[in-house]
Amino acid sequence: MVEYACKKCRYITEDATLCKVCGSRDFSKDWHGFVVVVDPERSEIAKKLGVKYAGKYALIVS
Repeated sequence: MVEYACKKCRYITEDATLCKVCGSRDFSKDWHGFVVVVDPERSEIAKKLGVKYAGKYALIVS
């Protein structure tokens, strides 16, 4: 199972064809650290990262 991170919004997915969060097609296998956002409206971390949708996001994407 290879996971890719979107270079635009940092969303992590196994399907590297089209990002379901931002619509980008630019992915990377080179990412480090992640955060899982369950409730982006109430999460202070989500606000600091600019995350608006629940999901798994990479902290660093190269």
